[in-house]
Amino acid sequence: MLKQVGRAIAEYGMIRDGDRLLLGLSGGKDSLSLLHVLRHLQAYAPVRFELGAATIDPQIDGFDPTPLGAYLESLGIPHFFHSEPIVERAQEQMRGDSFCSFCSRIRRSSLYTIARENGYNALVLAQHLDDLAESFLMSAFHQGRLETMKAHYTIDAGDLRVIRPLVYVRERQLADYATAAGLPVIPDNCPACFSKPTKREYMKQLLAREEREHKHLFANLRNALKPLMSDTNTPTEENP
Repeated sequence: MLKQVGRAIAEYGMIRDGDRLLLGLSGGKDSLSLLHVLRHLQAYAPVRFELGAATIDPQIDGFDPTPLGAYLESLGIPHFFHSEPIVERAQEQMRGDSFCSFCSRIRRSSLYTIARENGYNALVLAQHLDDLAESFLMSAFHQGRLETMKAHYTIDAGDLRVIRPLVYVRERQLADYATAAGLPVIPDNCPACFSKPTKREYMKQLLAREEREHKHLFANLRNALKPLMSDTNTPTEENP
């Protein structure tokens, strides 16, 4: 996993000397695993950077990210916690969009604000190769576009970069690591999304069926998606 993350960081120029990185930490296996990968790189990589974490509490029943504060304190990592009634806002403001997309936009906006207010210049997100493959299929099937999440880009305002160091890592690798390392994963970190089938879940199952027949499926998808991950290929991504 470290090798894959290192390769992605090098290929897309994600981390620069003196960067102040803010990790979006939901408490799920992906972001917690990435937290420890970044801590390892902080100790051993030749590039010097600072690391902080931010958690957005969407005030959803059954989801309590507050234990992350004590955990981050034990690791000596600055932690920023922001609580916002996203469900209530969705009920009032959503117009034909999915809750997951609406929540993603609100969380992202809050993370941008936290980064700016605390002097961080790059936001780190924990989407992995499975996420990118699912997004690609959703875009192709439902919007007729060949797009996926970008590995590294500068937001429209020009003051923050967004990086995804896990773009070459499989979800199952992250699950295995989180279990082996005994990470304090918060289960079902978005109960509202897991409560009913979604287009993303359908794509996840479709890819799982195909992978059973074609063992090199994700290696092929990774190669096919690489041009789409580049910041120069598609319009600036603000809402994956």
